[in-house]
Amino acid sequence: MRTRDVPGDQRFLLATLPPGAGQTRLAVVTVVGLLVALAIAAPFARLTLDGTAVLLPAYATAVLLTELMTAVLLFALYATQRSPALLALAAGYLVTALLIVPWALTFPGVFAPTGLLGAGLQSTAIIAAGRRIGLPLFILAYALLKAVEAGPREAHRPALPAIAGGVALAAALAGGLTAFALANDAVLPRLMVDSMRETPLWRVVPVTALALCAAALVVMWRQRRSVLDLWLMVVLAAWAIETCLLSFISGGRFSAGWWSGRLFGLAASSVVLLILLAEMTTLYGRLVRSVAAERRVRDARLASLEALSASIAHEVNQPLASMVTNAGAGLRWLDRPSPNLVEVRAALKRISDDGHRAARVIACIRDSFRKAPPQRSRLDINGVIRSALDRTEGERRLNRIAVRTDLQQSLPPVNGSPVQLEQVLLNLIANADDAMSAVSDRPRVLSIRSRRRGLADVLVSVEDTGTGLQATQEERLFEPFFTTKEHGIGMGLTICQSIVEAHGGRLWVAANQPHGAVFRFTLPADDEPERPAAGTALERMR
Repeated sequence: MRTRDVPGDQRFLLATLPPGAGQTRLAVVTVVGLLVALAIAAPFARLTLDGTAVLLPAYATAVLLTELMTAVLLFALYATQRSPALLALAAGYLVTALLIVPWALTFPGVFAPTGLLGAGLQSTAIIAAGRRIGLPLFILAYALLKAVEAGPREAHRPALPAIAGGVALAAALAGGLTAFALANDAVLPRLMVDSMRETPLWRVVPVTALALCAAALVVMWRQRRSVLDLWLMVVLAAWAIETCLLSFISGGRFSAGWWSGRLFGLAASSVVLLILLAEMTTLYGRLVRSVAAERRVRDARLASLEALSASIAHEVNQPLASMVTNAGAGLRWLDRPSPNLVEVRAALKRISDDGHRAARVIACIRDSFRKAPPQRSRLDINGVIRSALDRTEGERRLNRIAVRTDLQQSLPPVNGSPVQLEQVLLNLIANADDAMSAVSDRPRVLSIRSRRRGLADVLVSVEDTGTGLQATQEERLFEPFFTTKEHGIGMGLTICQSIVEAHGGRLWVAANQPHGAVFRFTLPADDEPERPAAGTALERMR
């Protein structure tokens, strides 16, 4: 099963996340390494290692810590997923962890010649049998419960009572088996002949453990495997190798084979813990990166909203100001003793045109932020320049700004949006007017030129004789929200640049000599002859 086929809320749960190819290869390499280690240890399995009993408390402590931590993490995983299979597995690890304590305390020759807690000859073997059979039995229970689980988990059900019940059950099982092992030695099954040799009855324990390992492996192999299932199969392999070393290959307690089996047991106890820690660390890193990415997306959306609102405010301000000016003019024509209805009608017509223009501007801005394809057509850039000059004629008269136009005739058409290109020119003309409004010691002249630049571009220049720009201002002039005006928004030139670049051109600024600034932008020329529309062709055929 592929990761993308897993429901979204379970993609990060180790009990449901399918293992990747790298994890599968690592698990196979681990099992092969265990088999190689078995082949190396087998020839020396019957070598007796005297005086190594002092190492057993350290081994027991390591097993206790690893299995306790594994149980805690599995209970925590259950709290997230609410799977009875996970609860059974966590309880199983807790049982084996609790049993290691009486096993070490009752082991003969470690803390006392016959062990502590009033242990008899069979006590340690009974507890060892419980551990040997218990872990594969609980893993089999986990596999069977997972195989019959179906449907969504009841996530609303509190997990604490179930976890408390699992802990209580594990403590009861470990405590009950310990109490049974410490009972009258005469009534216990005869598993040991003496402190070093087993009876034939002991052979039932490893055979049963191996059968449970095989059954659990078969069940997990046949069902949909998760990351946790994969490494539980590795645990079962290590547990089976340990069982074979301890029961069939070693030379008894404290032999080389016996200690090798204990090392395999420690590896089996540590595998799930290491994988849980590694995967949780990885998932935590992914979560951190996901939160950071989500925060960046949120910041980008907020910046886009700020840019959108600033763009609307900036672009709509011009037609609104024109509407207010025309409305005032119309009212003045009406207030005359003899109202001039012709001028009033002209003012109302200009107000209507400005209203439609504002609507088109908003639509263009919305489409640009929605990445919608703009409505473009072949158009005469000189006509767009004249339209922009006509719309700003009133403001130039108030500011006493002269206009000089040098428009090259027979320019090739450009393919673009007339509304957007007119907005570019209106912004550049408005900026030039503002730059010259504070000039009083020289003529205020707005110069607009159009030229063909090479074979592929059309060049438009907007020049003024205003205050000009400083070198540091030129570098930041096209940055969003940077403005040299006292009440400016700082989005006009940013929008102009984005529009020109979206049309395949380029916009830049330079100093004008001897005073002012000059803005130039290029647009690709469209020299291809316009093809007749399909409807026109059909009409001609008729």
